[in-house]
Amino acid sequence: MNYTLSEIARICGGTFIGENRRVTEVVTDSRSCGMPAAPLFVAMCGARHDSHDFVDGMYARGVRAFLVERPLDERDGAGYVVVGNAIDALQRLAADWRRRFGGTVVGITGSNGKTVVKEWIAQTAPDGVKLFRSPRSYNSQLGAALSLLMIEGDERFALIEAGISQPGEMARLERMISPDVVLFTSLGDAHQEHFASVEEKCAEKLLLALHAPTIIYHSAYEPLASMLREVYAAGHELHDAAAEAGGGLADAASERNSQLVAAFWRVAGEPAPDFGRLQRVAMRLEVKEGINDSLLVDDAYNSDINSLAIALDYLHGVAAGRPTTLILSDILQSGMDDDELYARVAAMVAAAGVGRFVGIGPKLQAQAERFVCDKAFYASTDDYLRRIDRADIAGRAVLLKGNRDSRFEKLEHALSRKSHTTVLEVDLDAMTHNLNYFRSHLRPGVRLVAMVKAASYGAGDFEVAQLLQHQGVDYLAVAFADEGVLLRERGITMPVVVLNADADSFDAMAANRLEPEIYSLRSLHEFAAAVERYGEQRYPIHVKLDTGMHRLGFVEEELPALLDALARCGRTVRVASVFAHLCTSDDPAQDDFTRLQIARFDRMSSRIAEALPYPVLRHTANSAAIERFPEAQYDMCRLGLGLYGFGFEHNAALRPVSTLRTRIVQIKRLAPTETVGYGRAGVLSRPTVTATVPIGYADGLDRHLGCGAWSMRVKGRPAPIVGRVCMDSCMIDVTDIDGVAEGDEAVVFSPAAGNTPEAMAEVLGTIPYEILTSVAGRVKRIYLKE
Repeated sequence: MNYTLSEIARICGGTFIGENRRVTEVVTDSRSCGMPAAPLFVAMCGARHDSHDFVDGMYARGVRAFLVERPLDERDGAGYVVVGNAIDALQRLAADWRRRFGGTVVGITGSNGKTVVKEWIAQTAPDGVKLFRSPRSYNSQLGAALSLLMIEGDERFALIEAGISQPGEMARLERMISPDVVLFTSLGDAHQEHFASVEEKCAEKLLLALHAPTIIYHSAYEPLASMLREVYAAGHELHDAAAEAGGGLADAASERNSQLVAAFWRVAGEPAPDFGRLQRVAMRLEVKEGINDSLLVDDAYNSDINSLAIALDYLHGVAAGRPTTLILSDILQSGMDDDELYARVAAMVAAAGVGRFVGIGPKLQAQAERFVCDKAFYASTDDYLRRIDRADIAGRAVLLKGNRDSRFEKLEHALSRKSHTTVLEVDLDAMTHNLNYFRSHLRPGVRLVAMVKAASYGAGDFEVAQLLQHQGVDYLAVAFADEGVLLRERGITMPVVVLNADADSFDAMAANRLEPEIYSLRSLHEFAAAVERYGEQRYPIHVKLDTGMHRLGFVEEELPALLDALARCGRTVRVASVFAHLCTSDDPAQDDFTRLQIARFDRMSSRIAEALPYPVLRHTANSAAIERFPEAQYDMCRLGLGLYGFGFEHNAALRPVSTLRTRIVQIKRLAPTETVGYGRAGVLSRPTVTATVPIGYADGLDRHLGCGAWSMRVKGRPAPIVGRVCMDSCMIDVTDIDGVAEGDEAVVFSPAAGNTPEAMAEVLGTIPYEILTSVAGRVKRIYLKE
């Protein structure tokens, strides 16, 4: 984009104040590590955040143009556009920039496959065809606007994703995107909770094509296809991709996606695409542990200029103080000449403060002089692997960005710390969704503690804590001091409460600024003594009350002695919060007891708060109570299992964050007379095809799931466990699943219905907590982020 602030004010209906700056890029996150040459910082007021608080910081970083929702004190050389609603203003601006674009705008919508189809169109683009595609899944009301504003203007095509989650959203997107072509992908259950029926969601999706002359769809996707033909029979050119020759891909969904790609290029007047050029689409950034104490951010197969900026921002965030390395391949099909392209890349690398740059490919080698940081260049991935420098990796946060021909999967495999075929995928976007779901239930001003004990319920430690710190959670809570020390060593700076604080760990806690739960007079006196040894004063502590669970905490009769002790320790410690635990808030049959606990907590905590000469926070509500007992919110609430996608009862609005996957290592064809596994417990009643997968009870797969009690998913279909679960492996029955081969994926548990940790817990007669926390440390964690 390219506007002056006065032009933006006119387009958006805002008020212009100050210096009439020209801007070329939008910045909405004050934490962005790099700053473009002419940025417009957009400040927004949310339910629980106000980015106007960061305007001073952005000004200090050199930003001089601001779009704001309320008047601010003017600063020297700065200009402002004041609007009523920043997102509305950005959408108006994006609509204006789209009207100025002379190429073809392609709107892509559907429940699944939007990003895959978009990326496959880009991968199969004929030589010389310049196109823009929205970064990753920038398909929301804000994301689509930002995508349109990234269009440079000389592209032939602009591919814009459009995503919705509730009625009324698509009409706004359609007015802004104003697509010339609309491409519909598959329709599934995603975001169904806000729609009364699938038909209602289809009708909402169809609004994107309201004024589009050309529509591409696939007749296999009903009821969308029938509704589309009925609504848009006249005045639109309809193209059914079912008639196209696809890529001959193995699964039906991928083959249909390839047919949609083929239909697009036919409609565009181009030759049939070469599907041999297709590469896997990295839907999300993957974060994993690397060798030599490194942290890998794997964004291979997304090597374009727009995704590079996003990935560099993410690298800066997850690095948490570590030095950074960018390993980048040549960027293909940018539509720019090499001098312009790599001048921009070098500027982005410098602005992001990348400590070490490794360029792979002949084009980057030829542009080496443009990069002013510590750098090295190699002709190919294999060349780099032969001469890899430990200094590029050790103790660093490393971003991998490779094009489709660079074979960066070889590099990722070489640099990853754990090679166990079984992996636990943790969806950080789902976790953010769950966090915001529970935040929406809180009264304004109520704070939040996030439970990250037991390695974040099996999901991992630092990566989850880093996300929660980034999301502005007020406190983290761990079970033991060692967990808190690890977070400090990894760069987590926010307040951390230790729930099982004992005297042996008090010195370590004081040394690492960890805040203890104090549950007895003995623990109070011993911690106060540790604080004095470290020369601290008014060290924050959290007083635990026993209101009926009878695990840890002060009972009501002990309050006089507690208040007397707190008065005598007043210079050493300071009560940050008073809290208790509700032990039956998830059980409606025990609601009377929960209300008794709440009343007891109110009485006891009020007595402490009134006795202290400073304010304290009070909290007793856990995940279930946030939803079921709003009267128990007080000043703060604690979010535990709900953060990881499970409520007090099944809740479709929550998104389970963890998926446990493995791969088939061997297939056997057995006669009915054979048996399988230890004790010959797997008795066959028919000719059977078994698949061996490398996951066993040492990985957290409970032995009681054997002999058909649990089914994994292979190609989306159930594959029951045959025989007993072994220590490191087990066997599954794939007889009724066509086309299974060694190397195929087997999903142990996932968010899919019937395959969830909730369902597994029911089989075992336990709770989801146990399922999640049982996944062994030797199982590699991979963190997914849009």
